[in-house]
Amino acid sequence: MNNQDLTNYVVTFVQQLIDLGVVQTVISPGSRSTPLALVMSEHPDMKVYLNIDERSAGFFALGLAKKQKKPVALLCTSGTATANYYPAIVEAYYSRIPLIVITADRPHELRDVGAPQAINQINMYGKYVKWFVDASLPESQPGIIQYVKNIVSHAVFESRKHPNGPVHMNMPFREPLVPDLSTVVEKAKQKRNVMEITSQTTIDQEAIQRIADRLQTVKKGLIVCGELYHEAFSKSVIQLAEKLQYPILADPLSQLRFGEHSKEHVIEGYDTILKDRDLYPSLQPDVILRFGAMPVSKSLFLFLKEQPHTEQIIVDHGGGWRDPTLIAEQHLFCDEQYFCDELVKRLEKNEDDAWYLRWKKANDLTRTLILDGVVDESDSLFEGKLYIDLLKWLPEECNLVVGNSMPIRDIDTFFYSSEKKIHIYANRGANGIDGVVSTAMGIGAASSFPTYLVIGDLSFFHDLNGLLAGKLHQLNITILLVNNNGGGIFSFLPQADEKKHFEALFGTPTDLDFRHAAAFYGANYVKVSSWDELACELKRTNQNGVNIIEIPTERYTRVKSHRKIMQFVSREIRKELGI
Repeated sequence: MNNQDLTNYVVTFVQQLIDLGVVQTVISPGSRSTPLALVMSEHPDMKVYLNIDERSAGFFALGLAKKQKKPVALLCTSGTATANYYPAIVEAYYSRIPLIVITADRPHELRDVGAPQAINQINMYGKYVKWFVDASLPESQPGIIQYVKNIVSHAVFESRKHPNGPVHMNMPFREPLVPDLSTVVEKAKQKRNVMEITSQTTIDQEAIQRIADRLQTVKKGLIVCGELYHEAFSKSVIQLAEKLQYPILADPLSQLRFGEHSKEHVIEGYDTILKDRDLYPSLQPDVILRFGAMPVSKSLFLFLKEQPHTEQIIVDHGGGWRDPTLIAEQHLFCDEQYFCDELVKRLEKNEDDAWYLRWKKANDLTRTLILDGVVDESDSLFEGKLYIDLLKWLPEECNLVVGNSMPIRDIDTFFYSSEKKIHIYANRGANGIDGVVSTAMGIGAASSFPTYLVIGDLSFFHDLNGLLAGKLHQLNITILLVNNNGGGIFSFLPQADEKKHFEALFGTPTDLDFRHAAAFYGANYVKVSSWDELACELKRTNQNGVNIIEIPTERYTRVKSHRKIMQFVSREIRKELGI
């Protein structure tokens, strides 16, 4: 291989990515990836983010792609660097985020012979990527340039095909590894425009009509919406709910709780309402329409499992089988907005709103009790109150990234709807606590309005290296670090009764002083001791740089306080509904 072969190969590769709309790359440094890293950095149309830690880099790219809803490239050298991408790739696969994962590799003659920094990278991500190619080496054979264009086009196509997801391109290179960069800018000037082909998945008109005819006769129905990033869906599903007079049980990641659209039929207090099994008989539906991923709420999941004879229709543009209840019988592969719009055309408005009003009455009472003082106002910082007050403090438009374990569950329970344009994100594909800081950094980098992250102490510890991206790329983000010194969610699970080993195996207190981590990465840091202090800090924070606000809470009394609130609300709902 001569230098010209290498240059033509990698310049064509990068140019084809750009022509197909992949204009951002997250690069981790290394030797074997030199050809692509240099050309990507030299190209005037490619935005490059350097992220030294590959695990952090993977989640940073995931955040970029999640926010922008289009593919982002991810590049690393050979060897164990590639393995550090694995957690982010798993998350991208399950949460349907398009990533172009590019791993440099040793040439074929240096594989399995004890060469340094060489591991078996063939199909190393298994089923967690939608497509894999072990590319040919750069060479001068006829057709090689067209081959490069073809594999890049195939990769981008697969990543964007519904359901979106990651693809893996393994790129072997022989030395020398330095291409001629003088041709990059000239090649960029010659770039061609590539037509973008979009599609919408529909279903048979007769099938739509059958469903419309069936729903027209059913008065007691529910619409359940989980995580779904589809900008036009909100208006369409709300119109459907208004026609049918069905309540919408809206997960915070459905994006239905916030924004200027009508929220008259949105029920956000269902997690609290459904904790009381005595309410099941009066709230039992005859049909359930489900859109998006399975919602966060465990009480909703258990409620759905209690409806084995209720007709459940799951609509999924990605054609997935997203039914952990194992009882839904109808799975429709169809664009969610299209499905709602077509039903609305065919339905007469249901004038009987008694069923809907029963749910609304329970929801309104729950909202009033939660927001107007049931939550403990004592000096101890009860975590649930953070989310009630946070809604008041957040700006009119912002990103809110939420960590897993307790934060996402508290958002579900205590974060009620608003006219504010709050875009909520979480890594609910695999529900892991790793990489959350990096994901938030990627979302912040891709956005023009403020980004906030609410995260627990163990999840924050898992991804401290994610803070480096904020420093390197001068990102602006406010991190609310909820520190209960351990794994708070385990206190709600049956293993909490095993007192002998609970703290060592599940509580896992670390007693870390996070001010040192903030100083290490050049972040602003403050620790508050009251809600008033927190409010002052949020008002004072100007979003310049990385701002960490630590909120110490009490893990040992959390469960008791939480259950006391839920039990009180349940009693009041039963009185209101006459149960």
